Amino acid sequence: MKKAFGLETPLKAVLSISTGDEDRTSLERIVKSDWTVIASATVASALSVLRKIPIPLVICDCDISPGTWEEMLDHISLLPDPPLLIVTSRLADERLWAEAVNLGAWDVLAKPFATGEVTRILSFAWQHWRDRRNIYASRTKQRTFANGTGQMAATGT
Repeated sequence: MKKAFGLETPLKAVLSISTGDEDRTSLERIVKSDWTVIASATVASALSVLRKIPIPLVICDCDISPGTWEEMLDHISLLPDPPLLIVTSRLADERLWAEAVNLGAWDVLAKPFATGEVTRILSFAWQHWRDRRNIYASRTKQRTFANGTGQMAATGT
């Protein structure tokens, strides 16, 4: 059976947008063999990666330049299957968390990264992204079947 376009098995990867190598190094150490960490230094280069590879999670430094995490959030919201955005900051506080979540980010991570917190947030975000994707796939199947094309394929009539 052919899979619907865009519903291929997702890469269990996280895109880290940061100008410093220490974020990528720290993430790779924490997630070890569970995740692939792809690094990008700018919003533009990150968007180029996201257009080519379906990455479910993006971790973006609050102080990225050029560009901002808000711009990244705006750009990824236009993708067909947008990844979840996690904002990082050395000064992660309630104000940043409230702003980020209210604008549509998944969560905020404090730096330097704490293993337990990174693991917890990535696990919940990954599960949410997969659940959202499965709901979309299920609804697409239901619409196809309701329109008669599913019955035709199933019965050959």
